[in-house]
Amino acid sequence: MAKFYPLFSSSKANASYIGTKNSGILIDAGASCKKIFDALSCNDLKPACIQGIFITHTHSDHIKGLKTLVSKLHVPVYASEITLEFLIHQGYLSEHTEMISVSTDSKIMHCGDCEIKAFPTMHDAKGSCGYQIHTSDDKYCAVCTDLGIVTPEVKQALHGCDMVLLEANYDPDMLWQGTYSFDLKQRITSQYGHLSNQDSAEFANYLIHSGTTRLLLGHLSQNNNTPELAVSAVTRALHEFIPDIDYLLGVAPVETMGGAVIF
Repeated sequence: MAKFYPLFSSSKANASYIGTKNSGILIDAGASCKKIFDALSCNDLKPACIQGIFITHTHSDHIKGLKTLVSKLHVPVYASEITLEFLIHQGYLSEHTEMISVSTDSKIMHCGDCEIKAFPTMHDAKGSCGYQIHTSDDKYCAVCTDLGIVTPEVKQALHGCDMVLLEANYDPDMLWQGTYSFDLKQRITSQYGHLSNQDSAEFANYLIHSGTTRLLLGHLSQNNNTPELAVSAVTRALHEFIPDIDYLLGVAPVETMGGAVIF
């Protein structure tokens, strides 16, 4: 049975493993290789279970550990063509790395007993994308963070997914009253930035109506949000549903202490 393991999730580091104890995929590698290996061990997973690494975009909180990780695992790296070009130019990938360019035209990729599709996301990193995963036990999940806005392409890709890791990056009041520069605040709230709790709540309502039963809120800013605020905003938006019966809602940990989502 495939499970979703949120290894790291915040504005500082992001990585998730989807699969079984024997085979699966890693989405993003935003922590050091050692920390990722430690996180896998905390979940009774061995590094050899990773059959491929899928990168969403080029920001450091998603690629920090990639270079060392690839050198130790010798597995293919999947990303958009423009993302792969950046990773090569910046020395994250070498000529010996197997690189597979992903397209966002619904083309199916096969890796780690999963079928994976990429979908485009609005973010200020060229080639940014999210991933929908179809597991060997016929379940669907998706990793959907770093969104400026929820586009029709994102809605289509996530419609009917059993489980979704969904961004809830910031609370507007905390952000605007905080110490970030005005330019950074504008960037975060722009259509190429991140989803607020309210944005996430609105999209969560759509997802539950479409059949999603498990929501994991992720990529929370440690400076501009709290798990309590994010959960409260989403719960209010889902008032017509019964929590723990119609849906399960949680927050992805900044760093795993062990635990997975069964979907």
